[in-house]
Amino acid sequence: MCDLKFGKNIKPFGISLFFILFVSACSQNNYYIVAFGSCASQDNPLSIFDVVVKHEPDLFIFLGDNIYGDTEDMDVLKAKYTQLKNKPSFQNLKNNVDIIATWDDHDYGKNDAGRHYRFKSESKEIFLDFFQEPADSNRRKHDGIYHSIIYPINGGFLLQVILLDTRTFRDDLRLYSGAFDKKKKYFYKMDYAQHQDSSVTFLGDLQWKWLEEELSKPADLRLIVSSTQFGIEYNGYEAWANFPHEQYRLLELIRKTRADGVMFLSGDVHYAEISKMSEADLYPLYDITSSGLSRTWRFATPNKNRIEGPVMTNNFGLLTIDTSKKDPAVKIEIWDVNDNQRVEYTIPLTEISFNN
Repeated sequence: MCDLKFGKNIKPFGISLFFILFVSACSQNNYYIVAFGSCASQDNPLSIFDVVVKHEPDLFIFLGDNIYGDTEDMDVLKAKYTQLKNKPSFQNLKNNVDIIATWDDHDYGKNDAGRHYRFKSESKEIFLDFFQEPADSNRRKHDGIYHSIIYPINGGFLLQVILLDTRTFRDDLRLYSGAFDKKKKYFYKMDYAQHQDSSVTFLGDLQWKWLEEELSKPADLRLIVSSTQFGIEYNGYEAWANFPHEQYRLLELIRKTRADGVMFLSGDVHYAEISKMSEADLYPLYDITSSGLSRTWRFATPNKNRIEGPVMTNNFGLLTIDTSKKDPAVKIEIWDVNDNQRVEYTIPLTEISFNN
């Protein structure tokens, strides 16, 4: 369930060359650029993809809500993917950048849906076909669309991208009834409360087992792609914070596996921000949220972990991995649809390591 991935200009020709490529792929370039974003309505022009291409990223990650399907009619879902496929801006992106993806609720098929969505198997096949997942891919052999890919960069540096599936196995959300947070005043209507029952799940047993195996593999930087935000405080909307025991379980899993270099990429909320979690016996965990590619929201929710943002206009994220120095670093940027840089924040990899 983990693939070794080569960029557009790197083609593995056999075992003898494989080792050389593994150790020295991209050796002519000390920088690897990952672009990412979420919430792209097929009804909009999506000119932002043309802006992404100008930055010449090596990889683009769709974080979810890649279309707004919201249907139980699979012909309608296919037609909406076709709308996206036929856009010149999407074709420009596809022809110039490697693309990988996970989903969120709207491309899964139903707003805020979890494991009880009736057509999740059908929507999975449509999703995998659209993103041209190979016929022999492990994603087609297990329930859900979780997946992991390792990209060798310059001199053996390993980038691991872990694509979580936060829909297929997730138990129902708990509706907010005003029973919690009585002392805290919110300026908007709350949708969901935090679960108090630790038996409910966010990822499901099989995905948790797989994730532990992935975090135990060697990597220098690990991007955990979660369609909903991981690193924010509870705010009454969809997020990991609605399942606090599952959020804690992932923190404990990082501690258990001693996995260095973990960062989160997330979408969903129709604005961009960087959140930073500080936990005992764990390095800082950053969650870089980029949303939306074509959607906007009226306000940003309270977030005590926010260190950059919010950016309320259409945006995408960029991570530039710099391996040119002895101590590699990751530059995080948020760019808007008008090609204006809105956020820049650099993290040395020594900061997100158990040995810091």
